[in-house]
Amino acid sequence: MLFPPSYRRTVNGYESMNCRKDSIGVALAFILATALSLPAGAAPACHGKFMNPITDICWSCAFPMSIGSAALIVDSQEDISNPSSPVCFCDNPPRVGLSIGFWEPVRLVDVTREPFCMVGLGGISLNPGVEVPRGAQVAHDSQTRSSFYQVHWYVNPILAWLEVLLDFPCLEQGSLDLAYVTEVDPLWADDELTAILNPEAVLFANPVAKAACAADCLAATTGFPIPNLFWCAGCQGSLYPMDGHVTTHIGAVQASTLLVQRMAAKMHRQLLTWSGAGPNGVCGYYLQPIMDKTQYKLQMVYPIPNTAKDAGKCCQPFGRTTAIWGAGKEFPVEGEDFAYQIFRKRNCCASAF
Repeated sequence: MLFPPSYRRTVNGYESMNCRKDSIGVALAFILATALSLPAGAAPACHGKFMNPITDICWSCAFPMSIGSAALIVDSQEDISNPSSPVCFCDNPPRVGLSIGFWEPVRLVDVTREPFCMVGLGGISLNPGVEVPRGAQVAHDSQTRSSFYQVHWYVNPILAWLEVLLDFPCLEQGSLDLAYVTEVDPLWADDELTAILNPEAVLFANPVAKAACAADCLAATTGFPIPNLFWCAGCQGSLYPMDGHVTTHIGAVQASTLLVQRMAAKMHRQLLTWSGAGPNGVCGYYLQPIMDKTQYKLQMVYPIPNTAKDAGKCCQPFGRTTAIWGAGKEFPVEGEDFAYQIFRKRNCCASAF
């Protein structure tokens, strides 16, 4: 691996990184210098945009906000269940407070055809000249296609680095940081190798398990997906295998949202992302090797920021059909790579002490 694994501690829990922050800076500086030294025309076109937190984010996605089970601000947004009691007690550190629930914008995800193309960093190509699989769409006949994309996972706690809420203990602390790139992960391009992470995938490679995903699609389209159907990605297909191959490519928006879900599941499976929702998350983050997909919502920020509300909503739970909100979001050349902001459910014991 290019980046050696290690872990860093945050105020609210742990976020596992591919490398220490200083190591990432040195590695990215080296990659950038190498990429800039390539002759003109050696690197393929890379398109992207820095996200404008004012115009490109639909801040309604942070709602509903609740205290206990009572919603304070809804703004027509959807929610999952919250702890029933408004008062919470924690022992590490000892505190008594209010049980707050909200949806925190914490991650940014690139889905790109071009290796090392940082869509969310303004379309900068950091390709060091390493041969890795490129994105592609393959037509098998007149009706079926498959595809492959690379994915980049950023730590992006917007509320913290914008300092929107000062001294609020429930926010994940930090700044925009590149945490994971699939180009240096040999499991991402190989269905057999990725079985190391998800050996249970063989249990769901049958017509009955696949048919159950229709119910997950319906549930996600009308509300939130069914957490017990953890192998399903709603209307987008299957979470297995957890790699970049999309066997049923209907459209780039559908394929990219599927890979966002797979990447989130992969981060949970590798213990690189922890959960902070529900009664178990009130006092801190906890391990969740099998992702609870109801704890996530996504919003497209590139190529077309999805800030316009459809039926009062501009964020989509994992698995919701892209037929409505994804229409017109894909177009040739600059509209074939994507970036998504991820909102994660957070329940927290907020105390003034």
